Amino acid sequence: MRAYQLTAWQQPPELREVPVPEPGAGEVLVRIGGAGACHSDLHLMEWPEGVVPYEVPFTLGHENAGWVEAVGAGVRTVEPGQPVAVYGPWGCGNCKRCRLGMENYCEHAAEIGAAGGGLGRDGGMADYMLVPSERLLVPLEGLDPADAAPLGDAALTPYHAIKRSLHKLEPGTTAVVIGVGGLGHMAVQLLRELSPASIVAIDLDDAQLEHAREIGADHVVRSDGEAAEAVRGHTRGKGAALVVDNVGVDGTLALAAQVTRPLADISIVGIGGGALPVSFFGVPQEASVQTTYWGTVPELREVLALAAEGRIHVTSTRYALDDVAAVYHKLEQGEVRGRAVMVP
Repeated sequence: MRAYQLTAWQQPPELREVPVPEPGAGEVLVRIGGAGACHSDLHLMEWPEGVVPYEVPFTLGHENAGWVEAVGAGVRTVEPGQPVAVYGPWGCGNCKRCRLGMENYCEHAAEIGAAGGGLGRDGGMADYMLVPSERLLVPLEGLDPADAAPLGDAALTPYHAIKRSLHKLEPGTTAVVIGVGGLGHMAVQLLRELSPASIVAIDLDDAQLEHAREIGADHVVRSDGEAAEAVRGHTRGKGAALVVDNVGVDGTLALAAQVTRPLADISIVGIGGGALPVSFFGVPQEASVQTTYWGTVPELREVLALAAEGRIHVTSTRYALDDVAAVYHKLEQGEVRGRAVMVP
């Protein structure tokens, strides 16, 4: 089978021929129907050895869905032919957090040496993907795997970040989304569906801003030197109750601090490598700053249900797996709207 693998650090990945895995006891082989190309994959390609504790080679692709192809001994909850989404972060499966479906915050994550399929373990940029446990699969109801695949990160990650702050999004408040690309365009839709807050979308790209307006943003602001003042105007000088920063560079984090109100939340979702100095006068009083990582298995089920009901939709373009290198180049150049999905 074909697999797009990172074979060495700071070297371009390769589309290689590798054997089709055979599922052992408790394992499930999934025939991939769609695998989303995520901007964080570009970071993996750029990082030197040692930044993350992953061993190469491994197949990229951490947003995956498809059909069960074969199951190993002891698998009971899924069967061949069944459409499934693959939950992205893989924990130990046994600690308290994992048993609660919070494998994104597994208590033994540091000991595992990989974060999941496509992140240290073989992912879905391939014809088939071996999933180590049926607990990591969520049945798909009414969704095409190619449409469902990006939901596992592009929707799940902002869903988790937004859901934890919903109690602060009362009528009359404002939520700000910085960066309205792959994750951000889903954040706009989720805020529209889950809260009464007014939504302000911020981006450098005028086309992305127009798209954000089309899918539910009440106001759009170009990310420039006037952005903070524009947001203050849209909030009638009060500031935002929630800022979701899907970029995470110094400039966007500084902007987030400038536009929040007291008691607000700043959720850093993007892994751009920036820093936000926190001091007594650095952020408004009792504003909380947090990073979030992915979401839980129950939250993935909720995201898939929203999509199946037609309440959220990933803007995506499908590509053949043979075009995967060109797709990542387009992603690096900012030429992808929403998500690019590889369909083997």
